[in-house]
Amino acid sequence: MGTLNFILDTNIIICLQKGLLAEPLPRGTFAISVISEIELRGFAGLTSLQEDWLARFLATITIVDIDSVIKEETIHLRQTTRLKLPDALIVATAMTRKAVLLTNDEQLFGVTDLACRKLAIKL
Repeated sequence: MGTLNFILDTNIIICLQKGLLAEPLPRGTFAISVISEIELRGFAGLTSLQEDWLARFLATITIVDIDSVIKEETIHLRQTTRLKLPDALIVATAMTRKAVLLTNDEQLFGVTDLACRKLAIKL
């Protein structure tokens, strides 16, 4: 895999699907954590239109699986922060890939050594 600029958090993908982002995604290359795929596809209330959009989206983006480096960083994050396991996996993915995490999860902005950026939401 080449250099990544950004990892999309699950909440950003949901906002993207719903048309709620007030600004376009920044220029660059994108990926998601496999945990975001699991969270999105595992949501029981998806409509067929949402499922179709999600299938098209997932076909066009790199999905980063959990490797030993991400696993160890996740374990470290769980030991040193109050992050829930899915958040720790997504943060570890961004950190180990030296990518900026695009997220609107306020809790993640307090994680030491994590580069993250918020995206404006339409009001």
